[in-house]
Amino acid sequence: MNKKLARLRRARKTRAKIAELKVVRLCVHRTNCHIYAQVYSGCGTKVLAAASTVEAEVRKQISNGGNVEAAKLIGKLIAERAKAQGVAEVAFDRSGFKYHGRVKALADAARESGLKF
Repeated sequence: MNKKLARLRRARKTRAKIAELKVVRLCVHRTNCHIYAQVYSGCGTKVLAAASTVEAEVRKQISNGGNVEAAKLIGKLIAERAKAQGVAEVAFDRSGFKYHGRVKALADAARESGLKF
């Protein structure tokens, strides 16, 4: 089993539980160069809000999209966009990534900006 398959296997259990509860989900994906966050509806079919380091307005504020500072910015941005859509509480889906470093920074910044999970 390679690294990606192991990560997706870890993510499967969390996603199944969130789907069973039918709650709004904050999903995080990271690569070496960028970090992405999306808020999905309770049914899991509609994206309510999204933010990533690929966006032009975000790229102007940061020099590198693959560090903790960029993750904090994305966490703050996704919380603001989710609240604008009327979402106050979400389930955190870390997509099988360790809750450490950039993933943790994004989650903490989203919490500080008013998102509950």
